Amino acid sequence: MSERPNPFTALTLDQLRERHSAKWRHYPADVLPLWVAEMDVPLAEPIADALASLARSGDAGYPGDVPFREAFAAFSADSWGWDPSIARTREVASVISGYTDALVEAVPRGGTVVVTSPVYPPFYSYLAQAGLTVVEVPLSESLRLDLDGLDRAFASAQGFLLCNPHNPGGTVHSRQELAAVAALAERHRVQVVSDEIHAPLIYEGERFTPYLEVDPRGIAVHAASKGWSLAAIPAALMTFGPDAGKALARYDAGKHHGPTYWGTIAQTVAYSECRDWLADAVAALDANRHLLGTLLAERVPGARYHLPAATYLTWVDCRELGLGDNPARAFLERGRVAFNPGHTFGTGGAGHVRVNIATSPAILDEAVARMASSL
Repeated sequence: MSERPNPFTALTLDQLRERHSAKWRHYPADVLPLWVAEMDVPLAEPIADALASLARSGDAGYPGDVPFREAFAAFSADSWGWDPSIARTREVASVISGYTDALVEAVPRGGTVVVTSPVYPPFYSYLAQAGLTVVEVPLSESLRLDLDGLDRAFASAQGFLLCNPHNPGGTVHSRQELAAVAALAERHRVQVVSDEIHAPLIYEGERFTPYLEVDPRGIAVHAASKGWSLAAIPAALMTFGPDAGKALARYDAGKHHGPTYWGTIAQTVAYSECRDWLADAVAALDANRHLLGTLLAERVPGARYHLPAATYLTWVDCRELGLGDNPARAFLERGRVAFNPGHTFGTGGAGHVRVNIATSPAILDEAVARMASSL
């Protein structure tokens, strides 16, 4: 059997430094960036070809007749055995705007939305900006859901923003855990919105459970932007469960931003024509997640690494390294390597860093060497 191609070795460090995206231009050129959720890969060829064709023909208008929802439904059925309802799926501008709009419709202004920290920082900022109150229920040390804590918090909450799989750390919540969440939400009449943007990035031996499989009242938001590195051309899909009719009616009664036309094209092609590319990327990331653990054990043994079950956004506990609550600052200033500071992910994040492993093994090796030099 031939070895899978590794899309993360297709570009050199010099080629990556020619990029103008946030990952490569936010810090000075001597900093090695392993922070924001961008992959160090070329676009999958079918996506690049489709976008080039649009550019050549000047087809740069508003979203039109694109089978975006149908492509996602077929990918979901083949990947997870889940058949999302096309009739109850809406095209939205992005995952962030989708979950924010859904919760604004479901929760009264000033009402409470629960999040499980440490978690993706925009879970806090966008909900607060929308006039909602965010309450944390911290995950366990192993980044599992605290069901007793959720039960207590749901008693005075109206919404729950779930990260499934979880960012950071890549926890894949089990069907049993999600079913328990659904039961709590039903009992307390809490609206659950599940951010499932990382669902395509599941490692072998793990099983992703779409939240709507266990909660007919739920709402789920999906996109191909993480799996195929398409942050530059946003688009997303929001699916309402069969018993979420009132939430869907409220959403449809309002005005919401839609996706970009090129985003719908790129993601439709991704779901339909780029599954082999995704499999190659996941296989390479699987090797990288183990490589990072090996490198840290050898060179930064005081760091405790949480091996992710999904995603390329890993979580490293640096509290025993003597670098304080913000070890990312020390790694940046002393080692010239950039990670996301853990404290920005909320309670439980201090003393940690989030490391983006969607890069080449050589860059990962250099990043850990720079961590070690910081000590």
